[in-house]
Amino acid sequence: QVQLVESGGGVVQAGGSLRLSCAASGRTVSRYAVGWFRQPPGKEREFVAAISRSGSTTYYADSVKVRFTISRDDAKGTVYLQMNSLKPEDTAVYYCAADSTMISRTAPAQNDHWGQGTQVTVSS
Repeated sequence: QVQLVESGGGVVQAGGSLRLSCAASGRTVSRYAVGWFRQPPGKEREFVAAISRSGSTTYYADSVKVRFTISRDDAKGTVYLQMNSLKPEDTAVYYCAADSTMISRTAPAQNDHWGQGTQVTVSS
């Protein structure tokens, strides 16, 4: 069983940057594919980005391509989401998820492990 803890959220002006961290404990994070999802106020949880277990493959939602970058440091047991050029529509609670095979982008509930989330608010 792996436990996930997100951090790095906060309030930022439009055009600014934040880096979210997803720290894993319990089992080696290198065993898992990891993804980031977000849930805007009053909306469904949606896929943002994912990285394979090896780190060789990444996936992004069209809405964040070019602006966001996912990466992993297995030695530190942490997966990062670098968010640049933030927009007010990026405002949401951001969650990281881990799965022992691959991240399900279209059916988030199928991912095995979740963190508690971190709030990101982008002001205009």
